[in-house]
Amino acid sequence: MDFKALRKEYETAGFGPEDLSDNPMESFQQWFAEATNQSPGDWFEPNAMTLSTSDPSGRVSSRWVLLKGVDADGFRFYTNYDSDKGQQIEANPNVALCFHWPYLGRQLRIEGQAERTSKQDSEQYFHSRPRGSQIGAMVSRQSQVIESRAELEQYRDSLEKEFADQEIPLPDNWGGYLIRPDRLEFWQGRLDRLHDRIAYINDGAGQWTKVRLAP
Repeated sequence: MDFKALRKEYETAGFGPEDLSDNPMESFQQWFAEATNQSPGDWFEPNAMTLSTSDPSGRVSSRWVLLKGVDADGFRFYTNYDSDKGQQIEANPNVALCFHWPYLGRQLRIEGQAERTSKQDSEQYFHSRPRGSQIGAMVSRQSQVIESRAELEQYRDSLEKEFADQEIPLPDNWGGYLIRPDRLEFWQGRLDRLHDRIAYINDGAGQWTKVRLAP
């Protein structure tokens, strides 16, 4: 395959700092609403975001997770705290997120610090999930080596019997993370690779500066 020949021209309209709110979270809500309303189909998840973390040696890992909440404080997702990403976050809370909405020619980059949400928050979300997903969270020793899929299914079946008539308890090692952003970059693809990039940078005291970056 000739990878050099793989090329897409971005013919979407541009934008500038004046088109975005002074509050980056309001700008996120605007872009996310557009991404959701113009989603190409049920197969696409507008709330899918790449989460990048690193271990103490500086080795970086990335994977997709699903955004499950956003407010003035930041972005929330939920996971197994004993997973690779959970252990890396505990060692180094500096993380990065990236949303990609190719049908809009847009991406959104976020950098910030991760912290665990409260147990109350985690329980509330956990019990909003389908029952099968709650069982799945108890079954999976996420990121650990297992012998076979049959091992997972057998454990799942035993838990379904054990909790058949009971509320499924929140596992001690499962819950939410809140990403408090200190930098956001809104990227819009343009013709000739002269893309529009608008970044918000926090001064550490809660004030945001909005700047245009070279493509």
